[in-house]
Amino acid sequence: MPTLDLTVSALELTRAICDIPSVSDDETTLADAIHAAISAYAHLHVERDGDTIIARTRLGRAQRVAIAGHIDTVPINANLPTRDMEIDGEAYLWGRGTVDMKAGVAVQLKLAAELVAPRVDLTWIWYDHEEVDSDRNALTRLVETRPDLFQADFAILGEPSNGHVEGGCNGTLRAVVRTRGVRAHSARSWIGENAIHKAAPILARLAEYRTRDLEVDGLVYREGLNAVGIRGGIAGNVIPDLCEVEVNYRFAPKRSGEEAAAHVRDVFAGFDVEIVDVAPGARPGLDAPLAQEFLAAVGAEPRPKYGWTDVARFSQLGVPAVNYGPGDPHLAHHDEERVPVAQIEDVERGLRAWLTAP
Repeated sequence: MPTLDLTVSALELTRAICDIPSVSDDETTLADAIHAAISAYAHLHVERDGDTIIARTRLGRAQRVAIAGHIDTVPINANLPTRDMEIDGEAYLWGRGTVDMKAGVAVQLKLAAELVAPRVDLTWIWYDHEEVDSDRNALTRLVETRPDLFQADFAILGEPSNGHVEGGCNGTLRAVVRTRGVRAHSARSWIGENAIHKAAPILARLAEYRTRDLEVDGLVYREGLNAVGIRGGIAGNVIPDLCEVEVNYRFAPKRSGEEAAAHVRDVFAGFDVEIVDVAPGARPGLDAPLAQEFLAAVGAEPRPKYGWTDVARFSQLGVPAVNYGPGDPHLAHHDEERVPVAQIEDVERGLRAWLTAP
């Protein structure tokens, strides 16, 4: 079994974690290594739930903060093992998981091991299956089976944010918009009705759709509605009787899931619309006292999170939460995924300063 040394630098720990492949459904080897490494620290109460590792302090502090990060990645595409690289004089660590989000996990593991007496009690959560359907996400399970793990006054997700603090997150909705026709031989196409041709107005509405910017608690979130897939066709000589366009709506956290669904149905009025998945976003939560203290300690100007992250799970439980981690979100899942070394160091420094402040 691979071993992890939590006394090395956060950069070297990032390299070690990334070089243990952990594509969703294959996290066990990394989870074993994390469990073994963090269990060596007596100041932490360590538990394991499947491939999720939880480590908590029990210092009797007046406040508790949850800090979490997922350990799985999207599939590898010839981008492991990691390697060092330099671009315009800046040092990077290149490879799958460096951005999303093993650099953040490495910082968390190092601090969990070293901070014996932080200013608040801490619940560290390193969890599996974030990169797949929401119902398989380990936090979905733990919210139901271990709600005590989410009892906190503030939460931080180590999702990549370029070392800035990103408040809340957009919601996300997936829908399938269908058209139906009549099958026929393509040599006599006039006998049938082509369902793919009928989908043209759907694509036209998407092409004409304009993104909207909405302010929520001082941060401006950008919404968007896009086709992400299209399915149709039976054979090369058959007029198709069904076409399905899958769309993804990213909506500001001031909207509920029901409001988002109503908007999508309105955009595609006259078509068969099925909402297949919806996850509401999270308001920034930056007015919470701990959030204000955190912002001051790390010296960061808050920004909105355009993508959906697990801060929404904490927000729905009444726990204000932010994203704070190294790496450019634009490079998450990219084959050229790479994290600036300086951002790893900056995020470690910022978290350490806040968690040890008198």
